[in-house]
Amino acid sequence: MARLFSLVVVILSLFLGLLAMPAGRAWLDGAMRNLAWVDRKVRLRLGMPLRGTPDLSSFKERLAEKGLKAGGAVFIRIFKRESELELWIRKGGQFTLFATYPICRWSGRLGPKLKEGDRQSPEGFYTVAQNQLNPNSRWHRSFNLGFPNRLDRAHGRTGSFLMVHGGCGSIGCYAMTNPVIDEIWRLVTAALRNGQPRFHVHVFPFRMTGWNMTLYGHGEWNGFWRDLKKGHDLFEKTHRPPEVSVCGSRYAVSEGKPGSAGGHPISDNCAPTARK
Repeated sequence: MARLFSLVVVILSLFLGLLAMPAGRAWLDGAMRNLAWVDRKVRLRLGMPLRGTPDLSSFKERLAEKGLKAGGAVFIRIFKRESELELWIRKGGQFTLFATYPICRWSGRLGPKLKEGDRQSPEGFYTVAQNQLNPNSRWHRSFNLGFPNRLDRAHGRTGSFLMVHGGCGSIGCYAMTNPVIDEIWRLVTAALRNGQPRFHVHVFPFRMTGWNMTLYGHGEWNGFWRDLKKGHDLFEKTHRPPEVSVCGSRYAVSEGKPGSAGGHPISDNCAPTARK
């Protein structure tokens, strides 16, 4: 028993030591991602949904349970480290979380996409309009995030065709599996048909809690991530997509107005004003 206790202490010490170092945290995250990827591949081969996938067969019942309707304005958040995509639907003056879907595959590491061919999935604030949707994608269905946006271009970042799509392969995109992208597609197309001019997709490196910022928020992307956190925290506070613009080479955000559809474009403006 004493030997077992000593072994547990050694393993725990090693684990805590890894967490204390940025390189160690990156190694642990990579190991966990690889384990999760093996699990996803096995489940896909067996024809099973990924862990955490909502019951897609009860689409109407899940909407009704939350008092939501297809056609309501939508808002999407992506969290890379947790491999999760949230879809929110407007209800009254705020947005309500409809579903959290597991992301089957994204590529690269935490941090923004920098250049064409780096196989890095982007981070930032993006908007998607009707002309960015592709119902006949080689990945079943897809929508283009619009990378590079104004801020990406201000930093000289390059890349193209960065998508959220079906399937489970990625060289910079976010792959959701075909059944999941079908449900997402159903809701975003209904929102656009019903008058939302575009919907926002906010992509974060991780869930931007104080703890995660302490663990992961240091290094070269600290300033960029803190700007993303401002938009993240405004939505957490109000459940309304924040107004987003670009001021020089940084994001500027302000609180979204009650009742807003969250369909504003991202413009060059150092003091964004909330609009309906």
